[in-house]
Amino acid sequence: MGFESIVKIPSKSYFFCIGKNIEKHPEIFKQILADGHAVGNHTHNHLKSSKSTTKNYVQNTLDAEEAMDRFTTLTPTNNQHQQLFRPPYGKITSSQAKALQKLGYTIVMWDVLSADFDASINTASCLQNVLKNTEDGSIIVFHDSVKAAKNLFYALPKVLEYYTKKGFEFKKIKT
Repeated sequence: MGFESIVKIPSKSYFFCIGKNIEKHPEIFKQILADGHAVGNHTHNHLKSSKSTTKNYVQNTLDAEEAMDRFTTLTPTNNQHQQLFRPPYGKITSSQAKALQKLGYTIVMWDVLSADFDASINTASCLQNVLKNTEDGSIIVFHDSVKAAKNLFYALPKVLEYYTKKGFEFKKIKT
């Protein structure tokens, strides 16, 4: 079952994908692309930058890129696959960032972390966290993991509905 079949996303979104998850669930990755969403790189193994050399970090990112390439068919009208990169845990060393930028990656951070992955917060708190911290132009992070599922499936539809009713538009990340 694809993510969008559970949560209807009103416009196109970005999914920062982990390479090993693409390999494990290629049907979900292909559905994300088929639905017109864009994808970015989130390393192959959700690698911590502080526990990796620049060489290993870059190679892990390239491994994720290879996994994406195996399941992506690019055409002039299907160009969702871009070299966008979101570092796991929101942390990256200066040398790792420079090396990835040299390879053509654009590093994308966020300003609102939903905290959907935090088992100590309830669904209402997750929702309120997003609503009180989001403003025009915000980039909000939600996760598609098992531990985030309860908060994600409660909060994300409500966030989308709330901001759609307020007239917000969900747009492509400006790089």
